[in-house]
Amino acid sequence: MWIEKDNQLIQVFEFKDFIEAFSFMTQVAILAEKQNHHPNWSNVWNRVEIRLTTHDAGNTITEKDHTLAKAISALVE
Repeated sequence: MWIEKDNQLIQVFEFKDFIEAFSFMTQVAILAEKQNHHPNWSNVWNRVEIRLTTHDAGNTITEKDHTLAKAISALVE
């Protein structure tokens, strides 16, 4: 579930291992590139934290963030 905090949409995803986490990140990268909207993220072993905000709008949450968040969530449903 995405949470709104500090003008960002944030979610942590956990996977079985690093390979699954990295595969997920690759899929997210393709979505982000298609939408021309790129996340702030970090990965440690099986954990991926994603933070979405729209820099062009003054680092606040916009429809671009909600659209990408929905597409990312669909990858793990």
